[in-house]
Amino acid sequence: MKAVRKDMMEQAVALPSFEEAMPLMIAFAPNWPARKVLFRIFGTALILGSALMWLLPGADMSAEAATFKLGASLFFLLCGLALLMMHHVDNQPDAYFDPIRREVRVLQKNNRGRPQTVLRRSYESLGAARFTENLLEVFDVDGTMLMRLPIESPEVRDTLRAQLSGMVNITA
Repeated sequence: MKAVRKDMMEQAVALPSFEEAMPLMIAFAPNWPARKVLFRIFGTALILGSALMWLLPGADMSAEAATFKLGASLFFLLCGLALLMMHHVDNQPDAYFDPIRREVRVLQKNNRGRPQTVLRRSYESLGAARFTENLLEVFDVDGTMLMRLPIESPEVRDTLRAQLSGMVNITA
């Protein structure tokens, strides 16, 4: 049995029933791939530099120099780790498209690693959605972009288009 909603569109679109509907989860992609690569290169260089500081020959090993080297190597190590973990996949939020509640939720992991809702919007409160080959852009009613999500496969794109059709204005 399929529910049909006719009040927001000219042609009736069959909505999935409770038994058939599955929420979709799409992960956000990092915004700057070149910046991600540069951060990884500099982070690796800082970590290697913190270790190489102790291994290079001809260094002064007085107590003052050893204390300075220890502080500098710990600083380089921590900064390198921070740069490596800045755009890690686990730090990226996830977007859940729920066909039962007819809403999209953006979840971000908190300090304890548990997902926390950052944004919750019903499909009716969204302005528009634009699908491309491998990208979904969701806009607010005033035209500002809410989110840009990478789409992994044509099946996910078709399922998401079916969920949003009739409730969100889908542009070409």
